[in-house]
Amino acid sequence: MSDARENNVCLTIAGLDPSGGAGAVADIKTFSAFGCYAAAAVTSLTFQNTQGVFGAEHVSAETVRRQIAPVFDDFAVAAVKTGMLPTEEIILMVAQLMCENNVQNLVVDPVVRSTSGYDLIDDAALRSLIAKLFPIAMIVTPNIPETERITKMELRGVDDVVKAARAVRDLGARNVLIKGGHFEESEHSTDYLFIDGEMTVLEAERIQTTATHGTGCALSSAIAANLALGKNLMDAVKIAKRFVTEAIRTAPNIGRGHSPINQLVTID
Repeated sequence: MSDARENNVCLTIAGLDPSGGAGAVADIKTFSAFGCYAAAAVTSLTFQNTQGVFGAEHVSAETVRRQIAPVFDDFAVAAVKTGMLPTEEIILMVAQLMCENNVQNLVVDPVVRSTSGYDLIDDAALRSLIAKLFPIAMIVTPNIPETERITKMELRGVDDVVKAARAVRDLGARNVLIKGGHFEESEHSTDYLFIDGEMTVLEAERIQTTATHGTGCALSSAIAANLALGKNLMDAVKIAKRFVTEAIRTAPNIGRGHSPINQLVTID
C-alpha cells in the first residue's frame, strides 16, 4: 500500500533563488521535509546569494500559465503557496488559475522586498495581489515591513499589529499571520495569528544568529504542507513555526552573508 502522503501534492509559485536559500528551491525542500510531493512554477529568475539580491528577470504571465496548467491537469494539488509574483499580469493569471481549479488551501506570502532592500514588486502589482489573491487565500503571511507597505501603517508594537491585521482583513484576507521577527525582542520570536479576527500569539525561542535567509519562504510553505496533510489552520501554523525554529537552529552556516536555514530539518 502506498503512503497516503504520496497524494499530498504541494505547488509553489515563486521566484528562483539560485543560491537555494529562498524562493522555489526553499519551498521544494520544505515540502519534501514534511513528506509532501513538491511541484513548482517559476515566476522570476533572480540574481542573488546570501549577501543580497542583485537583480531579476521576470517571466511572462503566459509562461507562468504554461507551467501551472499541466500540473493541475495531471495532479490533485492539495495546497498551493505563492511567493514572489512580480507583475500584475502574473498575479491576474495565478488568481484565475486558482479559481478555475478551486484551490482551497492557498497560502499567500506577499513577498514585496528582499531583506537587502531590493523591491520585488511594484505598487500596481501589489494592488492586484491584494485585490485578487487575498480574498481567495486560506491565509496571508506578511512580515512587519510587508504589512507596513500593504496597510501604509507604521508598526511599533502589538497594538499596531492588531490594527494592521484588521486593516489586512478589511482588504479581503480571511486569516492573517503577521510575522514579528523584525521586532527586536530579547528572548522570543513572536508571531501574531489572526483566524476569523481572533488573535493568537505564537512565541518561540529567539536564536541569536545571522542564519535567516529564507525563513519567510519556509514558514509559508510549511503551513501549506501541513494543510495538505490535513491539519487545521491553527495546527498548521504552530507546526510551521516550530519547524522554522529548528531550521534556524540547525542552519548550515554557509555563505558570506545571511546563511540559509536548514529546510530539510525533521521535527516530531
